[in-house]
Amino acid sequence: QVQLVESGGGLVQAGGSLRLSCAASGITFSPSAYGWYRQAPGKQRELVATISRSGNTNYADSVRDRFTISRDNAKDTVYLQMNSLKPEDTAVYYCNAVWSLSQYWGQGTQVTVSS
Repeated sequence: QVQLVESGGGLVQAGGSLRLSCAASGITFSPSAYGWYRQAPGKQRELVATISRSGNTNYADSVRDRFTISRDNAKDTVYLQMNSLKPEDTAVYYCNAVWSLSQYWGQGTQVTVSS
């Protein structure tokens, strides 16, 4: 059974940094892509960033130049380095892993940015 476990969330002041991690277990081979998504209260879940197996990345306009997604295929782990955090970045952040016929989600980790 595939499991994704996020960690690294917490409370930080505006302008600060956090690094999220998502460790995958129970997988046979690396997913074709990992993604980070977030959902703020009362809003829909939105894409933050994705990274392909080869390392190609894609970012939401709102986080480009502040967030960096990376992956370590040997450790089956994906990271999200978040710098220059803003109060509007406050949300539950979810990890996503995609294969050709399936995808899985983590349970989410709360990120709260105070002004």
